Amino acid sequence: MDSAKQRDDGHTASPIWVSERPEAARPEPEALEPAFAPIERANVRGLLQQPRFKRLRNRLLVALAVGLAVGFLTGNWQVGVTAAVVAAIVDTVYRARKSSSVPAWRRSSVAERRTEAQLRKLERNGYRTLHARAIPGSEAQIDHLVIGPTGVYAVDSEKWDKRLSVRVQMGKKLFHGPFDMKARLAEAHFEAAEASKYISEVYGRQVSVVPSLAIYGPAVPWKIMTIKGVDVYEGGRARKWITKREKALTETEIDRLYEIAAEVLPPRYGNG
Repeated sequence: MDSAKQRDDGHTASPIWVSERPEAARPEPEALEPAFAPIERANVRGLLQQPRFKRLRNRLLVALAVGLAVGFLTGNWQVGVTAAVVAAIVDTVYRARKSSSVPAWRRSSVAERRTEAQLRKLERNGYRTLHARAIPGSEAQIDHLVIGPTGVYAVDSEKWDKRLSVRVQMGKKLFHGPFDMKARLAEAHFEAAEASKYISEVYGRQVSVVPSLAIYGPAVPWKIMTIKGVDVYEGGRARKWITKREKALTETEIDRLYEIAAEVLPPRYGNG
């Protein structure tokens, strides 16, 4: 929604409904007949079919199975209960790490989900992230746009063949095995530059967006290296790459930049 159309108090509609029809065209009160919508009664079977209840049911079954097995083997029901609780916690953590705000059919790679899991941990430190954002007028996409205290970042997640080495030549050329990754670097640089342009136009002053490639699969023989203006690093370093910098933005600036970015860089796959 265009933030310019919203009221200062955050509401988008008047609390008083006013008809546009003239007084004479309005029906008399006695001519109005009450309309009743049928009430659908909730049932236990329907509730249990909901995904949330399915996950809870499965977690309880796992915990129960582990508890009974451990309790039987040890002959101590207290140990069994402890094992059941631990199993439930482990299952919860595992599923949380596997979950994604991007629907399964829209996910393009495992690499993106792994980076998203890292970035999710930054939320409690004041960072905000947009995933799979399109660059207007092109087919390019920023996998993750991060806005936080240390600045604004564009992260592209890459899953490369681990059997091929990653190397750099003369500090200017990136290779994956025999393949020159010049085009991939150029694309990452273009995405960040375009994001910077669109955000800056609305914000009213220059906003730099730092481009990067987070590589998963093969070993990357350096921590962070800037090649052709793009920071390149092993995917697991994405979170540290963002946080190990000096603070540059206030909370108010972060919120405003996030709103602008969400508006000018539309979701690649649409809303919802």
